[in-house]
Amino acid sequence: MNFKVVIDAGHGGEDAGAINGNVYEKDLTLQIAKYMYDQFQKKGIPVTIIRNTDETVSPEERVRRILNAYGNNSDVVVISNHINAGGGEGAEVIYALRNNSNLASNVLTALGNKGLKMRKYYQRRLPSDTSKDYYFIHRNTGKTEPIIVEYGF
Repeated sequence: MNFKVVIDAGHGGEDAGAINGNVYEKDLTLQIAKYMYDQFQKKGIPVTIIRNTDETVSPEERVRRILNAYGNNSDVVVISNHINAGGGEGAEVIYALRNNSNLASNVLTALGNKGLKMRKYYQRRLPSDTSKDYYFIHRNTGKTEPIIVEYGF
């Protein structure tokens, strides 16, 4: 299968994400997303980036951009980049209930091979309806294979 990749730089604009001094999650995720975009392009893999500037993107608009990139198809991999907050250490990868753990496990292992401490890969369910994903990026992106990568704390 020839995959297509959609890269999401988490947060942005009015949504700074986690803040530590003058370091903003939205800026780090944008740097990561741009780097990833360039790497996929160099390898000739079809890739789209959700935002490439510091703009506010609502959850609905984020999902629209994801689904408009390459359609609502199972060969579309969505990588949503984030930085954890609240204490702890290590990278986490969260995957959708509809998908298996292979991609999440492989991404976490690759991060570990590059020196990042590995925490875990997992799924998270909506408490009010455990048949649904907790995160909108998983819940509302159709047949795609979305993962959320939390690079650390």
